[in-house]
Amino acid sequence: MPYIYDAIVVGLGAHGSAAAYHLAKRGLDVLGIERFPRGHTLGSSGGLSRIIRLSYYEHPDYVPLLRSAWELWRELEQESRETLLTQTGGLYLGPRDGELVAGSLASARAHGLSHELVAADEVRRRWPVFEVENDWVGLLDEQAGWLAPERAIEAHLLMAAKYGAALRFDEPIESWERYGDGVRVTSENGSHLAKRLVLTAGAWMSRLLPDLARYLWVERSVLFWFEPTADREAFTKLPVYIVQEPERMFYGFPLDAENGVKVAGLHFGDRANPDTLARHPSRADEERVRTWLAKRMPLANGQRRLAKVCMYTNSPDGHFVIDHVPDAPAVFASACSGHGFKFASAIGELLAVMATTPAKAPAFLRAGRLTGAAARS
Repeated sequence: MPYIYDAIVVGLGAHGSAAAYHLAKRGLDVLGIERFPRGHTLGSSGGLSRIIRLSYYEHPDYVPLLRSAWELWRELEQESRETLLTQTGGLYLGPRDGELVAGSLASARAHGLSHELVAADEVRRRWPVFEVENDWVGLLDEQAGWLAPERAIEAHLLMAAKYGAALRFDEPIESWERYGDGVRVTSENGSHLAKRLVLTAGAWMSRLLPDLARYLWVERSVLFWFEPTADREAFTKLPVYIVQEPERMFYGFPLDAENGVKVAGLHFGDRANPDTLARHPSRADEERVRTWLAKRMPLANGQRRLAKVCMYTNSPDGHFVIDHVPDAPAVFASACSGHGFKFASAIGELLAVMATTPAKAPAFLRAGRLTGAAARS
């Protein structure tokens, strides 16, 4: 039986939409399949804004991928005629020897990124909405800003379709298997054959790659927007920002005139099932963010304007998992661990290259490192 498609992409969120675009742009006959309706916000990529930054505290080896992502976002903007990336600079606040500042500084120095260290007194003068400790410093990252995730995904989908990709929505995948030299993907609507497969199913990845399931866990996350009680102009002029506290990091964005100041805490550890996730924010969700605002950004602690629930899929070490599936013509990207959207343009391109050549992901992102790692409890 002949193959109908050169490639099937399962999951058309941040990374899948980008992979479909890059595969189709290379001239391949592509089918993209998504379990939910087009434009849904039931995965990990809603919320109107996502930070993009290059002085990356998580690991200096992400920086080359980030540089590629930045350029690819700009190229997608030109091709789609859509505004996707707003450069504001980024401000990272905390102890000088803490994970955030020290890690960001290491990445900036290793890769020659434009940056500035700012003492606590100067932070207060330039960004008076912050209450910072006297021994803190700020690292100002010039090449940082925010992406519009819903518009970015739709832009990738539109351009994928422009290059000939067939896109199917509301079609959950039941299974996939190797079929001859290719793959067979089965949904409730039937089977699809292809020479290669790209798996980007987000929080549902464990069902498609059971061998990976023991290392992944899904975490519920809640995003809030608040109306400042004063000095809206100062909030308008903020860069994107991350603040390291002893228990976790908090992050936020400049004032959105329509919705207010967006802020959230990173990794509260609320484990969840993606099918039964509580989709409405609770009073406890709000209070733990307001407690932080009262301490660090009291003028932002006004009326709640908006709240949205999303989720992360986490790996044991907080790094992505991008690799080839053993003994199958398939590649996958998973476990973005709460910091993956900014990479989507570049990861989509990487997956397209990996699916069509012998190329591999950077070594620190490959699945082999998980052998011996602590499985999720």
